[in-house]
Formats: sequence, C-alpha cells, structure tokens
Amino acid sequence: MKHRIYRHKPVLFCLILLFLLSDIFLTGCSRRTEPQTETGFYFNTVISITVYHPKDAAYLEDCFSLCDTYEKMLSRTVEGSDIYRINHSSGEPVAVSEETARLLEQACNYARLSGGKIDPTVALLDDLWNFSGQAGTESAQKRIPADADIQSVLPHINYKNIHIENSTVTLDDPMSQIDLGFIAKGYIADRLKELLKANGVQSALINLGGNVVVLGSKPDGSPFTIGMQKPFDEQGKAIATLSLSDSSLVSSGVYERYFRQDGRLYHHILDPASGYPVENGLLGVTILSGSSMEGDALSTTCFVLGLTEGMKLIESLPDIEAVFITEDYQLHPSSGLSGKLFEATS
Repeated sequence: MKHRIYRHKPVLFCLILLFLLSDIFLTGCSRRTEPQTETGFYFNTVISITVYHPKDAAYLEDCFSLCDTYEKMLSRTVEGSDIYRINHSSGEPVAVSEETARLLEQACNYARLSGGKIDPTVALLDDLWNFSGQAGTESAQKRIPADADIQSVLPHINYKNIHIENSTVTLDDPMSQIDLGFIAKGYIADRLKELLKANGVQSALINLGGNVVVLGSKPDGSPFTIGMQKPFDEQGKAIATLSLSDSSLVSSGVYERYFRQDGRLYHHILDPASGYPVENGLLGVTILSGSSMEGDALSTTCFVLGLTEGMKLIESLPDIEAVFITEDYQLHPSSGLSGKLFEATS
C-alpha cells in the first residue's frame, strides 16, 4: 500500500509497545493469542494496530485501507478531499460526505464548549507557525511569524463562519480555512475499533500517534497497561501508567511538536485569540473516555482552558477522566482516577 512506510516511532508508541511486550512475557500467552502488529504511516504520524485473535488477521489490511480513505476525505492538504474542497471553494457551498458533515458539527460543538479557545478554522494560523512534522529542537533557523502576519489572519479564525446544512458546507468568510487536527484522529480510531469488532476481534490495541484505543482486555482478562509519556524525556520514560480495558486514552502536550529559540519554548497548541502558543503552566493533558473522538477534542480543549477550568469541565462530564501535568511535573488527576494512576519511579 502506498502509505505503508516505516519510520521512527514516537515516544508514546514505544511506551505502549514496551508495556505491551512486558504484559506478554508476564502472562505467558499461548500461540493462539500471540499479538499480531501492523504498522504504517498516515495522518503525518506512525500508527500501529495490535490484535489478539486466533484467526487470520487479513482484516488488518482493511484497517489501513480505512485509514487511507479517511486521509483522502478529511486531510486539508490532500487535493480533492472534502476539507480541501471546502477550503478552496471561495465561499461557495460544497457537497461533502455525511461523515465529514457530522465531524464538522462535532468540531464546532467543542469550539462552543471551549468558548472559542479551540477552533476548526485555525488552519491559517497553523500555516504561519508551520509546526507540521516539527520535532523538539533548539532551532536558530525556525522562523517565528511576524506579529503583523499573525494579526492579519486572526479575523478569519471563527468557527461560526462554518455553516452546515445536511451534507453541504459553506464558509461565510472565504478566507477561513478548516483543519480538523484536534478531533479527526480520535474519530478514525473509533471507526477502526468498530471495524475490528465487526470482524470478531475481542482484544486489540490501536495507536494513532498518541490516540490510543483499547478494545476489550488482554486475552487472559486483565487490562492493558499504558504508559503516559514524561514530557521532554529523551529516553522515552513514562511519568505514570494506567490500566485500561475497552476505553480510549488521548494526550495533548507542549512536548509533541515544538522548538526553542532564545531559551523560550514555542509549541503547536495555539490560542486563536492571541495567535501565539498557549501559556498557562501546563505541559500536557491526558483524557480517558469511551470515545476516542471525545478524548481527542477534550484533550486540546482542557489544555487551552488550563488546570482550574479544564478540571472543572472534566468533573462536570460523566464517564470522563483526565490527568493534567503542570510545569513542575506534578500530576493532577480527576476525582475518578483516585487509586488508578500509578506514578513511575525516577
């Protein structure tokens, strides 16, 4: 397949693989339930799918075909995708798939929930900062956008410019540009879980570059152990671990894509009001939920809201838990995680 290329694995992927292998060795799984893992490159990140299933796992190819379909549907950089066509429509109505329309509606719902602090029309600002594929570096060459350029795009960032009627989408401001990066991978992870379940899989782990979905439990009935990345740790150590069964874990943080200049950190989570990276004392937020789409959107939402308002939001939502990591590397779990979060030793 065109996109099935192998590249360096992100730290969270390595953490998951490490804990997964440890679990295999400890439980002594039989050959019938040995895991089968396939890895590929989609959505500008390494993804992996691990299944425990006694039958032939040819359906994994269907999973990667589905990833290819969604990339061609939802990516704003793939020419001909629904999002690409909306962004290049000059404000004219665009007929899109029902899935794209529903996902856009969800994106706008989370924008409203955050009071506009996350916004699906942030693409112009993303382009100015150009964090795409940016690993953490000390960079003297990386260009910080001119403030005048930032101020020029801010008037076009407003989710209220998106009008959806059935499966037709119109941008009231032709200059607005949509990017679903804060929600799309979670949505796709949920669809992959549904596909695996439809094929009779009862135990699996899906990782879309930090969006982790656990289907069921391990074959012996015990939960999977997932490590939460310690921000900026070059050796990929975990700051804490969680035991997960049939749930989703999604993290957002300043350590994912960033650069430093003159001793200052610039990261990819941008404030649509100021045009600059969010600065609120947080290093990262991890969300545990039943839906990966919900976790994806809430991880960014809670990050931009900050510890106090973000935690207040989480405590108001049923069946959602979170862990906030502050700049002093302290963990702040929501009330439902009491006794379930295990801090890693130094």
